[in-house]
Amino acid sequence: MVEVPQDAASAMEEDAVAVVDETALIKAAQRGDQEAFERLVRAYDRGVLRLAMNLLRSTEDAYDVYQETFLRVFKNLNLFRFDCAFQTWLYRIATNLCLDFLRRRRVRREEPETVEMPDGAHSRMDNLHEDRAQGDPQRALMSRQLRERIESVLGQLTARERMVFELRHYQGMRLRAIGEVLGTSEEAAKTCLFRATQKMRTALGDFL
Repeated sequence: MVEVPQDAASAMEEDAVAVVDETALIKAAQRGDQEAFERLVRAYDRGVLRLAMNLLRSTEDAYDVYQETFLRVFKNLNLFRFDCAFQTWLYRIATNLCLDFLRRRRVRREEPETVEMPDGAHSRMDNLHEDRAQGDPQRALMSRQLRERIESVLGQLTARERMVFELRHYQGMRLRAIGEVLGTSEEAAKTCLFRATQKMRTALGDFL
């Protein structure tokens, strides 16, 4: 019999409790419990806003997607049947809305505005570089230049590549879940992530 390490066992128990608690919240919200719905929104609102910010690179469009996402969740929550993770279902709504915005933008040939991230909506990568740069002016300059380079490269990726990169590296989702969000296979998501990562590595070569 294989023994599970105590830390791993504790993490598994916490994950199981989290799933149960979320399931209870969803069912309560489906019965019309407004407080339960608000707790679901608070659990995912920053992630959805960050996703929209990073994909659309427009503060106004990102907030529009953010609001429309949770409006659709509210209207269609009774249709959620637990055949996938709630996060997958939620992000599928958000990414589809982002794709719609990107298509309309291409038609209008609009240039997105500079994105100003609200408090709490910064990416993990930004936080990591900022922490490392504290107290070191030269490192702070390098950190700022790196963030600017990353922003530039993300803007050059295709919409699907940017989505896969965002969902994997900023949202921490598994490739299988990313495939479900985008309506494709895990292998296709993996291939798309590989392309995006290669482009990123090429562009950031002198920083690595």
